[in-house]
Amino acid sequence: MAPLSKAGAALDALRTDLSGEVLAPDDPGYDEARVVFNAMIDRRPAVIAQCENEADVIRSVRFARDLDLAVAVRGGGHSVAGMALGDAALVIDLRRMHEVTVHPGSASVRIQGGATMRHMDTATQPHHMATTGGRASTTGVGGFVLGGGTGWLDRAFGLAIDNLLGVELVTADGTAVRASHDENPELFWALHGGGGNFGVATALTLHLHELPEFSFALVIFLPEHGPDVLRTYREIITTGPQEAGGGILYLTGPPENFVPAHLVGTRLLAAVVTYAGAEEDLRKVAQPLLALPHEAEIVTAMPYAEFQTMFDDPPDMRNYWSAEYMAAAPDPMLDVFHSLGERVPVPTGTQHVLFPQGGAITTGPADYPVPYRDAPWVVHPFGVWEDPADDERCIDWVREVRESVRPWSTGAVYLNFIGDEGADRVVAGLGAENVRRLAAVKASWDPDNVFRFNHNIRPVPE
Repeated sequence: MAPLSKAGAALDALRTDLSGEVLAPDDPGYDEARVVFNAMIDRRPAVIAQCENEADVIRSVRFARDLDLAVAVRGGGHSVAGMALGDAALVIDLRRMHEVTVHPGSASVRIQGGATMRHMDTATQPHHMATTGGRASTTGVGGFVLGGGTGWLDRAFGLAIDNLLGVELVTADGTAVRASHDENPELFWALHGGGGNFGVATALTLHLHELPEFSFALVIFLPEHGPDVLRTYREIITTGPQEAGGGILYLTGPPENFVPAHLVGTRLLAAVVTYAGAEEDLRKVAQPLLALPHEAEIVTAMPYAEFQTMFDDPPDMRNYWSAEYMAAAPDPMLDVFHSLGERVPVPTGTQHVLFPQGGAITTGPADYPVPYRDAPWVVHPFGVWEDPADDERCIDWVREVRESVRPWSTGAVYLNFIGDEGADRVVAGLGAENVRRLAAVKASWDPDNVFRFNHNIRPVPE
């Protein structure tokens, strides 16, 4: 840390130079600016730079280097581990940088680093085009993509990184660079799953796919029907087209119009089938589920951008998530999954989710640092609750899920689905061989590990 006199002068200069605002702990708005998605996170950065353009980002990085501050980067602030914040760090807050520019002729879209899924999807929707995004409209595009990117459209269009065409990046020395297949290709490779380890992504360019129609089925069951529902869902996905995706989850019935009033606040099982196509084709795929005894159903076409808002989590909730990627989903694994679902903590927002993979995910480039690509299923215990008194029971349940399904796990994991679970899990999320290659890229672009508030890759020169 620099002497206080130098730090004060540097902060004054930063306030003068930035187009955006600069917030220190005593400034009005500071506490509001440091609130992130996970209410369990309470960190106090030294400075928050609310950047409005690339020049602001460059100036902020150089400020941090002059004062020997670590740098955290905030896009959507959706990381369950609170990686958008760092105690005594500089936070580069990109939320004012959310412009989205669609290029229909080249089937591409340029998204600034602070944009969320809502920004991206509402911009591409009028063109009847889309790319793989997350499963909530509030998720930041930058962190989502650089971490790998799995969502409702991944079986149809591949992982988000499979659609990544280029990244505009400010590196640890405050230099603006571009990374693509033709420019800085090794850095570009590292950005396909290596996350925010290599710089501040001020913009990303993604490939777009035609999506003239989107439809979904949401079917609500009583939990006791779980074994039949799970097996039926498995059959639908394994025999159906790659346009079909979705997920199946145990949860507390929310106060929504699609849940019968007498079931609100009770434990339920919901099956979601998404379809990158027409409702007529969706109905053919979902018919076996609809034939089972159920409490409620919605089967309809809907604009994809609107569907993306259906599963947004309420703010100010406490979160603890994890995941295991399955080599297969045999009956014994589904039975264990069901038994865990019958113990989901209620009434909370906690969800016990089984997501399908396969389809276009499996045909993406094999050398990217995403070792979970070939796993056909994902178990994702998603702990969400409001009362701190529920911390222990919700966290313990998430950990129990991981332990219980581990016999069927590949050992790989998608790092955006987990919090800080230690260095071994970072390796599991990237692959041991990939980590060595990523460490060399890190040594080239961030040898001092300035960007370390992430699933960190330590720099190791070749």
